[in-house]
Amino acid sequence: MDPLAPLLDLAGVADFFAEARDRVDAAMRHRALRRHGGQVAAEASLRAAVASAALEGHAYDVEEVRGGTVTDPVLQGSLRVAEGLGGLVDLWPRAPRQVLAKLHMLAARGVVPADDLGRLTGGAARIDALAELVSVADKSDSPPLLLAAVVHAELITLRPFAGPAGVVARAAARLTLIGRGFDPRGLIAVEIGHFAREPEYVGSAGAYATGTPDGVRSWLRHYAAAVSAAADELTVIGDGVLAAV
Repeated sequence: MDPLAPLLDLAGVADFFAEARDRVDAAMRHRALRRHGGQVAAEASLRAAVASAALEGHAYDVEEVRGGTVTDPVLQGSLRVAEGLGGLVDLWPRAPRQVLAKLHMLAARGVVPADDLGRLTGGAARIDALAELVSVADKSDSPPLLLAAVVHAELITLRPFAGPAGVVARAAARLTLIGRGFDPRGLIAVEIGHFAREPEYVGSAGAYATGTPDGVRSWLRHYAAAVSAAADELTVIGDGVLAAV
């Protein structure tokens, strides 16, 4: 039995995810992706990295970051993570703990002592359970959105690494969406949706941590809304790319 299946029975959750899937499908039909997909993907990745750093309390204007003038190590780590995701997609379901350590090394270099890079600060048993869930996902019927939401919530709740652990959590969720085929080109920058709804993001993550059905439902509803917001942002990016060519 799929251990996540009961979460789909929480009131409204299946509908939340279906709506987010529809919004993503619509955004993926943007005509900019036919000839300028690389430009769109690069811009989405940049904006995702900036949003993820901002959620760690290190907010900068996208244009400043694009210009290369921001040296903040948390922002730079978030950029390294965004750049490195593509090379970790295939490894993620095979060796989740190894990938989490790698993500932390990318995110936290220059922020925490070198000896702490890639090392858990706690929550090892729960990380093992999460790794098992990720490893067996290809053999289950769990929707990619549901698995990504749970991966994100578990890691943001545990914060098992020193420093910018939230960057790691958001990246692991993105890897799940990419690897499970929901967003194979890495175009849906969910971080942007989280940042746009930051109070809800923080509140629903706290609600998830209570472990109650209502708390988990609150988080899943937020995650679907963040994905929908990211789909809308993809349309904005596509419009901008077309306007510039």
